[in-house]
Amino acid sequence: MREHKSKPLLAIGFHAIEAALIAGKQIDKVMLTKGLQGELYQNTTKLLKDHQIPLQFVPIEKLNRISNKNHQGIIAFLSPITFGNLEEIVSATFEKGEIPLLLLLDGVTDVRNLGAIARTAECMGAHAIVIPESGSAPVNEDAVKTSAGALMHLPICKTKTGLDAVQLLQSMGVVCVAASEKAEQTPQSIDFNRPLCVVMGGEEKGISNNILRSADHLIRIPMKGITTSLNVSVAAGMLLFETMRQRTLS
Repeated sequence: MREHKSKPLLAIGFHAIEAALIAGKQIDKVMLTKGLQGELYQNTTKLLKDHQIPLQFVPIEKLNRISNKNHQGIIAFLSPITFGNLEEIVSATFEKGEIPLLLLLDGVTDVRNLGAIARTAECMGAHAIVIPESGSAPVNEDAVKTSAGALMHLPICKTKTGLDAVQLLQSMGVVCVAASEKAEQTPQSIDFNRPLCVVMGGEEKGISNNILRSADHLIRIPMKGITTSLNVSVAAGMLLFETMRQRTLS
């Protein structure tokens, strides 16, 4: 049986895209054709650039395959979720008397990994997932489906870079722990029963060097097998479980 692929949420044409922006809708990316001109084009693209929304120039045939409506040479892909404000979420968590637990995904680009991590994070009581604006998997319908709906309940926050998120969290008293196979400390040697952000790296490059240098602790997951690496969603789940274990014991 062929798996049903969910249809993306679209804003089609200049007026629809401007209306989506004014209404505060989250736009993942915009596809448009080269050679567009006019005041409407100038106004819309300025709005998109002001909101730092990626523009991708494609042949008109690609837009025609995406939609048979009068797209005017431009189509926006809307996110199925509304992104949260990291600082506000952390502050609200403190105000409720809870210990913040955040997960920062630095360069995780696979939609299925994002969805799987979100599912585990929501189950383990995380307060939010943080992703950089660029170089991250899109939070689309496929990600929501893989997360078993967890992405509709767990706040997702975007920051300009992963380092920006680390620096903001540290200024708010949150300890940032980065997972690295080269680290000497293990999760059991770190106190997770305090305001915490677990940092996981992307599938190919891992955590960026500037974050590794800025993190409060570097930790590795002990392994005995021949295989020397774990899937990022599995590793994230193991660290989130260790966090819950320590907090439950205390």
